[in-house]
Amino acid sequence: MSVPFEIRDAREVDVAAVNAVIAAAIDTWDLPARVKRLALPMYRYTQEDLGHLTIRVVEQTSSIVAVAAWEPANPRDLTGRVSGVLLHGLYVDPIHQRQGFATRLLADGADAARARGDDGILVRAQADAEGYFTRLGFERLPIRDEARDYAKRLWLSLS
Repeated sequence: MSVPFEIRDAREVDVAAVNAVIAAAIDTWDLPARVKRLALPMYRYTQEDLGHLTIRVVEQTSSIVAVAAWEPANPRDLTGRVSGVLLHGLYVDPIHQRQGFATRLLADGADAARARGDDGILVRAQADAEGYFTRLGFERLPIRDEARDYAKRLWLSLS
């Protein structure tokens, strides 16, 4: 029997729980502990971020178990596409991974992007997440400028 869940916008009161999910997810990444510790502050969100990003959460039994953050993609990153949304971050608490929450958050974001008329979703993936995104139909974008382009950029067309 599956436990019910809700996908909703993050609220100011959720910021600590959102950051706890992010910290737990990052702890599973295949990186040295020092790198994770130094990088973690850059991944955390603040109440101010709620005004600049669309942050959606999966809430299950009164706990936030997954987070997705979205923002309009920089046109310079869209390689000829008209408009798109950037997946700023996608995190699932480790004890809730492999239950479909990340995929549901991606579908939720894709639905919102389609409703706005965006052409697709841009992702800057961690190396160990690239396979996940390609399995969902994302295509790797070529690196045009090695000094500027993120190494693992992927695109999902919404048309």
